[in-house]
Amino acid sequence: MSSKNLDLRTREIRFGWALIMPAIVIIGGLILYPILYNIYISFFDMKVQGMDAKFIGFSNHMQVITDVEFWKSVLTTVIYVLGSTLGTAFLGVIAALIMNKEFPFRGLVRSLLLFPYIAPVVSVVFAWQFFFDPVNGIFMDLTVEKLGIFSQRFNLINSPNTAIIVAILFSIWKMFPFTYLMILSRLQAIDKTLYEAAEVDGCNGWQKFRFITFPEIYFVLGAMILLRIIWNFNKFEDVYLLTRNVKVLSIYTYFEAFTGTMDLGKGAVIALLQFLILISFILF
Repeated sequence: MSSKNLDLRTREIRFGWALIMPAIVIIGGLILYPILYNIYISFFDMKVQGMDAKFIGFSNHMQVITDVEFWKSVLTTVIYVLGSTLGTAFLGVIAALIMNKEFPFRGLVRSLLLFPYIAPVVSVVFAWQFFFDPVNGIFMDLTVEKLGIFSQRFNLINSPNTAIIVAILFSIWKMFPFTYLMILSRLQAIDKTLYEAAEVDGCNGWQKFRFITFPEIYFVLGAMILLRIIWNFNKFEDVYLLTRNVKVLSIYTYFEAFTGTMDLGKGAVIALLQFLILISFILF
């Protein structure tokens, strides 16, 4: 190879590195470095008050693994993620199938369905808290006074046994428009002649959905479910603002690391375990 070709190849390599270097710096600074630093401080007894870091090995890890509250938060997170993700996917598919039909004012209805997703989370959380308020809430007035489903009023949001249900319902209501929008965009791309051919062959509505619609939306729905699992697994603000009685892993990490004694070492271990659990699930 001539020296001219070597110089050209060298310039191309340098130019390639120059193009990807900004991305490497950003990813390294905003993603890789925090992960490595989090692993580092997990081996130290680090308190915010004095910032005196004392190396204690795997003591933080053993303390978290043997903590019953940690495993309760893991179970709560799994219930919350599965319930909200499956509910969001189901409701999103149903809404997309309905909105794909022709009916009057369809454009207006499609726009209104996006309201839960675009509405500020603080305002809708307050609305939900008022709706389920045990004294003045519409839900208790309807189920106790009007329908007689319950014998007495109770606090549905702040009860440890029912708060997880409200949190799941809120997540489904807040996030289903995103899934609905993605599924609807795929439905509109399906060739209508497939349904016409199915009608000629005598297929009913379920058979059309099973053999035409579902295979077409399968990959979009799978991507939406994976994204919703990642987002719901790391969800903090919705659950924290709605109720303090649903301790998913993100909220449990917050209370351990930034309240009370502010044990950053223990909080780093919890965040690390949360990261490993999520990565394992994504790889699976």
